[in-house]
Amino acid sequence: MTTPHLPLKGVRILTFEAFGAGPFGSMYLADLGAEVIKIENRAQGGDATRGMGPYFLGEHDSHFFQTFNLNKRSVCLNLKTDAGRAAFERLVARSDAVMNNLRGDQPDKLGLTYDALKAVNPRIVCAHLSAYGRQNERRAWPGYDYLMQAEAGYLHVTGEPDTPPARMGLSIIDFMTGITTALALVSTLLGVSRSGVGRDIDVSLFDVALHQLSYPGTWYLNEKWVTGRAPRSAHPTATPVQLFKTADGWIFIMCMTEKFWQELMGVLGRPALADDIRFSTMPARREHREALTPLLDTIFETDTTANWLQRLQGVLPAAPVHDLAQALENPFPIATGMIRHTPHPKRNDFRSFANPILLDGARLPAKSAPALGADTDAVLKELGYTDDELTALQQQGVI
Repeated sequence: MTTPHLPLKGVRILTFEAFGAGPFGSMYLADLGAEVIKIENRAQGGDATRGMGPYFLGEHDSHFFQTFNLNKRSVCLNLKTDAGRAAFERLVARSDAVMNNLRGDQPDKLGLTYDALKAVNPRIVCAHLSAYGRQNERRAWPGYDYLMQAEAGYLHVTGEPDTPPARMGLSIIDFMTGITTALALVSTLLGVSRSGVGRDIDVSLFDVALHQLSYPGTWYLNEKWVTGRAPRSAHPTATPVQLFKTADGWIFIMCMTEKFWQELMGVLGRPALADDIRFSTMPARREHREALTPLLDTIFETDTTANWLQRLQGVLPAAPVHDLAQALENPFPIATGMIRHTPHPKRNDFRSFANPILLDGARLPAKSAPALGADTDAVLKELGYTDDELTALQQQGVI
């Protein structure tokens, strides 16, 4: 299958980013064809995740860094020097956006806002991804995904009842905030193409975490109904939508509609259960969930997860409950190209995840994340710097 035409080809985005949220969002833009240039400080070792273990790929590189920085370029610049600032502004003049995921009080201090850059490029879009935003009493607070999950209530809707509060297993707030920022940036670039005027964009981890409370949040805001933790990771209202034991593990069943309940009854072939008045409607099944669960366990425990899935395939939504190893050795994502090889200079067999977006049925292309400062000379030469000037900048600790 041929490589698709990438829709963001020709768009240049400068980033000041580290860890997960910012790099995850900007990687979507890079995957879709944007030239994403990471501005890094060589004296500080660049993006902090270059030094995050436990697995490394030579100096200033790691598995963690590769996870979030495919398809990007790296330019080392020290903005705290006059020469570094001058080079940055020359780059801004030829760019479409500047994106950062710094603490909320830092963009103003570093001159990364629209007000600071509009004289250089009136079309520039300045995207700010911070923990709590830039215009409130918490603007100087650092923050991470786990803290947002804690304050936004996630730890009390995750896990089994009567257990300590539990966070989600992945940094989902980081990832969703990155994608939200990428969407906002692309949308604003579309607006700039019509108006000719750039602007600031702000997205915060906290706001995204709160927004994702979705319908349980709406229930509480309007009815004061608190969604708690249900056994077996069950849905708060629909039943049976939860884990069930099988002969060799677990299966997740999702009877989100009355139709799916009837389909399940047809597969199970237990007329007594289907005719039981306690389970005849969705509200009734929710009311009697504690009675229904062991009855279904008894049935599902008569066969293996694989055999149940074969019987349920195409009939109602169901999935095996995999551990991480099983999920990543699953032949399905390998066959669809979601897991692919991304050769790295230090490891030719390095594997990564493909972007989940397909264009005309084709996966987006990928190359490994850049070495620290790998593109400094090339990018600065595009701006008109000579070899002698680059040597001088290097000696001054600017690049």
